[in-house]
Amino acid sequence: MPPRPSCTVGLKVGFANRAMWRALKLETLVWAHIYDDTVRYAVNNEATVSISRMYAPKIEPEIVFKLRTELPADADAAVVLAAVEWIALGFEIIDCVYPDWKFAPTDFVAAYGLHAALVVGSPIHISADQIALVAGQMAAFTITLEKDGQAVAEGSGKNSLKSPALCVAELSSATRKAGATLGPGSIVSSGTLTEAQFISAGATYSAVVKGLGVPPLSVRIVA
Repeated sequence: MPPRPSCTVGLKVGFANRAMWRALKLETLVWAHIYDDTVRYAVNNEATVSISRMYAPKIEPEIVFKLRTELPADADAAVVLAAVEWIALGFEIIDCVYPDWKFAPTDFVAAYGLHAALVVGSPIHISADQIALVAGQMAAFTITLEKDGQAVAEGSGKNSLKSPALCVAELSSATRKAGATLGPGSIVSSGTLTEAQFISAGATYSAVVKGLGVPPLSVRIVA
């Protein structure tokens, strides 16, 4: 995994599935920091990521939020969307030092949330009169993850705590209970929308969303 830089810019979500909470004896989701030199912004919705320093990397398509204002306690999807500067399609690149990807929630924390990189696509700004519509779309949109043009996984917004916006609300509540808050300017990667896929150098991965309005995103993996 890359050396930890000094500047945190937001949080990534882990275990955004309540069924996993029961199995792992968690009371809420878990989170980890993302950093100024592990977040990269795609150009024309295309990016390149090197995995030369990674152990067993996987890719997860996610919805990324940038907060404009601090979230209040017990926010719903509409309140979350009213507080964001933009949303975007993103790729969380995760990596694991534990053999066969077998680890406990405490290991997730010790390994910096398995976070290796976050690729952010073109941001979409949501006007006040779009909030109700987009709040509904957050739970209903579908997504296809492709490798070299072939579908390898499918998912939907409901896979992230029934809605990525609701996932951000849960994260806000959880961090408040831990004595922290999601402040203005924070970037949040809100949990995978499909089953994570192992990645290899030389392949190109793309995500296509239907029903939300974010453009497709592609990342080329290199050694």
